Amino acid sequence: MNFWAVMVERFPYFMGVLLNGAKMTITVAAGALLLALVIGLVIALLRMSRSRVLSFAAYIYIEFLRGTPALAQLFVIYFGLPDIGIELKPVAAAIIGLGVNGSAYLAEIYRAGIAAIHKGQIEAALSLGMTPLRAMQHIILPQALRIMLPPITSFSILLLKDTALVSVVAAPEIMFYARNLVTETFQSMHVYLLAAVIYLSMTIPLSRLVAYLERTRKAWQ
Repeated sequence: MNFWAVMVERFPYFMGVLLNGAKMTITVAAGALLLALVIGLVIALLRMSRSRVLSFAAYIYIEFLRGTPALAQLFVIYFGLPDIGIELKPVAAAIIGLGVNGSAYLAEIYRAGIAAIHKGQIEAALSLGMTPLRAMQHIILPQALRIMLPPITSFSILLLKDTALVSVVAAPEIMFYARNLVTETFQSMHVYLLAAVIYLSMTIPLSRLVAYLERTRKAWQ
């Protein structure tokens, strides 16, 4: 049976299975992004701290996570932590692994966005009686967000694609189901091509959003 005949015959079954994985892919990506956004902001603020100890600790955190493969970090979380009595389910390990890894990259995005705001803004806020924390919350971050939105959205595209890694810890996302389908049907070309199309259908809207945000940011400026 030729390629297209197999595709037509098996398409409904393949797509039904892979779309189940797509739901988990979105869940893992959303959870990891939320975790990365929160941790990344904390690390960025520590990195910009006047305390050399805190700043250096944040620097080590960023360099370690950016300098080691996300796959190795997933292995440590899922296969290594049980050795010290911490066991995580596959989906939880996937979200934590990708979230922690992503926080290092988002920390630098946050830091660049905050640094782009003129120091006079902070000085003016402090002169009005605001605490540094309130100045950051109400003056700096809202302005920095305009600068950070495009790169954060670009990062979300990379994160969505990186969810393919979590199949190695048995998290049931697209590639997990794709590998199972290949084992079951031996139709690797058809299955992996459809999996790629599903990823593409999710990343293209995000890419369009990045382009829109870039245009909007220029308009703000």
